[in-house]
Amino acid sequence: MTPKEAEKKIVQLRKEIRHYDYLYYVKDVPEISDYEYDRIYHELETLEQEFPELITPHSPTQRVGGEAQKKFDPYQHQSPMLSMDNTYSEDELREFERRNRRILPDADFSYVVELKIDGVSVSVIYDEEVLSVGSTRGDGRTGDNVTSNIKTVHSIPLRLNADEFPPRLEVRGEVYIDKRDFAEINRKQEEEGKEFYANPRNLAAGSLKQLDPKISAARRLRCWIYASPDPQTLGCKYHSRLLNRLEELGFPVEPHHEKCSTIDDVIRYCRLWQEKKNQLDYMVDGMVVKVDSFALQEQLGATSKSHRWQIAYKFPAEQEETKLGDIIVQVGRLGKLTPVAILEPVWISGSEVSRASLHNQDEIDRKDIRIGDKVLVEKAGEIIPQVIHPIKGKRTGKEKKFRMPEECPSCGGPVVHPEGEVAYRCENISCPDQVRERLKHFASRTAMYIRGLGPKVIEQLIEKNLVKSPADLYRLKREDLLGLERMAEKSAHNLLGAIARSKESSLERLIYALGIRHVGRTSARILVERYPALEEIEKASPLQLEEIPEIGPVMAESVHSFFANQDNLRVIKQLKEAGVGTLRREVERGEAPGRLTGKTFVLTGTLDNYSRAEAEEMIRAEGGRAASSVSKKTDFVVVGDNPGSKAEKAKKLGVKVISEQEFIQLLQDNR
Repeated sequence: MTPKEAEKKIVQLRKEIRHYDYLYYVKDVPEISDYEYDRIYHELETLEQEFPELITPHSPTQRVGGEAQKKFDPYQHQSPMLSMDNTYSEDELREFERRNRRILPDADFSYVVELKIDGVSVSVIYDEEVLSVGSTRGDGRTGDNVTSNIKTVHSIPLRLNADEFPPRLEVRGEVYIDKRDFAEINRKQEEEGKEFYANPRNLAAGSLKQLDPKISAARRLRCWIYASPDPQTLGCKYHSRLLNRLEELGFPVEPHHEKCSTIDDVIRYCRLWQEKKNQLDYMVDGMVVKVDSFALQEQLGATSKSHRWQIAYKFPAEQEETKLGDIIVQVGRLGKLTPVAILEPVWISGSEVSRASLHNQDEIDRKDIRIGDKVLVEKAGEIIPQVIHPIKGKRTGKEKKFRMPEECPSCGGPVVHPEGEVAYRCENISCPDQVRERLKHFASRTAMYIRGLGPKVIEQLIEKNLVKSPADLYRLKREDLLGLERMAEKSAHNLLGAIARSKESSLERLIYALGIRHVGRTSARILVERYPALEEIEKASPLQLEEIPEIGPVMAESVHSFFANQDNLRVIKQLKEAGVGTLRREVERGEAPGRLTGKTFVLTGTLDNYSRAEAEEMIRAEGGRAASSVSKKTDFVVVGDNPGSKAEKAKKLGVKVISEQEFIQLLQDNR
């Protein structure tokens, strides 16, 4: 291919990718499969590698690029990013209008009401249609230049999608993390023995300030664009028209906004979303009310801090008062001690809350939380129960300060507080709580998946001194199990069969199941891609592990330390002797395409022949993708007994619905 031909093809591929990104990240209506998208993206990457002189900053391949920065440069906003006045009642909304009418008694006011996204305000500037600067709000006049991180937000276009555009355009928006991604990030934090993030907004703010854009990219940041400080450059006289124009240019504009003729209509719309806000996939903490006419906005002007023509109506926080009756300490599978508040049950955001993690001693001291306090409780991100603060005015003097114990509440062993860490730890690997949690993790669906080995069975096995490590599971006999409560002949037979089948689990499942600190499912898969045998990982030095791009020094040291521990090596030796597989499976990435390569499957209902985890693993082993939700990108929905709403959604979207037997036949037909 000549350079001229390559340039033409590259322009075409970039245009296609921008189009598909817009449909996927902005409109949520994907048009092609992940496999097809990856094929187009890979073709562009290959051409740019062959003709590097044709690489441009706005190419989709350049969203995450370059080295980590040492610091962010300040960025001076040409037009100040002022804050908003807040109001918390409908009466104050009416006063907002009365104030405007006092200033402009003859004006004909109409308003635009938008959802107030609980995120981080940013400014994005385009020069000659290409994204040139992305910055944070900062103090309103000077922010941080975070262009490299803004480029990782796929919903923000790197290049404008229009035939006509001004030579320079600034837009403003809110960067956020949606509820599902926030929950998934915290799930990974938990499985890797790390602290939970408090709420989506703080995580979004921290992600934008990461010096390494690869970290920002991993946080799946999203954005809604809601304004431009120069609407006249787009030929707009009204804010309602500006929102439509921004969408025409390819910007993500939050769809739930309303033009209202009167303040009564404004209040009705605010009431509507105060009731419906929990239905959204992202956090909102109120509504923003704006005068629609830009001419009237200019006449109303601004104070030194905020514009007079807009106001934020904040929803009342869903917080409840209750009593903190006690603080107990839980011991995790990696030995971390976590203080947990035991609360008088209270109903918040749709469910009863009776416990809340207090995270660590530093957090308890910072908030001055005491046993016996009346406290305010909410759900962070409407997901995780959290104690906001004690109500000090209601203290009686009988409240007690809490200190982390010097002895482990599970085994009585010494508690250590490593220098530089907030966590307290029990380092006794035979600690009953650690053994229990490690066994639960080892047998879990995402690890070795031993069906029938639930918490109650594990508890009895530990109490009867039958199991002290995962390796002991493979020594269990029929008579051992029949001695347990509610364990009949058939249940014992099924459990022994599940234990035996787990020996055939993949190496990446075994590594994840071992419970190495900082190693989750993704990092386990990365380790296996580099090292096809467990023995190779055992022998790898921290420097060798760090040569893997996705493995940092903390994880490398953790892996090395785990395999340097003689007790751990003893357990691994016993697992090998029991017949647990320690070699990578033959079906690997990069070999001949699997039978299901490029196909996306969603499973719903109960399957007869496989657990869901087993079926999903078969799909991935054959090159396919196992997804959790149905979209137009889905190729097949596999339906078992008692399917949920996914089957109906598949029919509406025209996605093929198949039975378990058809799924099995599909595997066989592709042999």
